[in-house]
Amino acid sequence: MILPLLLALQTTPVAPIVKGTALPPPGSTEAEVMAPVTRLLTALTTDDAAAVIAVTLPEGTITAVRTGPDGTAQRRTIRWADFAAGLKPDGTRVVETLGQPAIEIDGPVAMVWAPYTVTIDGKPSHCGYDLFDLVRDNGSGGGWKILNVTYSHRTDGCGS
Repeated sequence: MILPLLLALQTTPVAPIVKGTALPPPGSTEAEVMAPVTRLLTALTTDDAAAVIAVTLPEGTITAVRTGPDGTAQRRTIRWADFAAGLKPDGTRVVETLGQPAIEIDGPVAMVWAPYTVTIDGKPSHCGYDLFDLVRDNGSGGGWKILNVTYSHRTDGCGS
């Protein structure tokens, strides 16, 4: 009599809620898609405008989305050339680090979704999620280029 009661009271562990799902470690195609993303992040750290232009398509954009004080989404969009022109070495070290990416590929189109954290001179600045959309660029020997990046931007919950 007590055993059925104890079994009825037993709680079953519940799997934690997972935001997004990461794919297994990149294979060759996934690694090819990630290559321009990695080069872009390096270019941001080194303020290398030419490297930004080299891995992006001129018609693309970068868009930051954050929640404003009134709770609405506020967006700022800029073309790659204008973004690159704004990169000026000033002694500040900005580093963007990606978490485990989810990568989806369909022929000449791919997307990378990943959490990110930005530090400035080693101190947390902001974080969120990056969404890179890429296309296979026929003009670069069939290599991948970043068309657009859209990212969420927040300052809370970014770690210490």
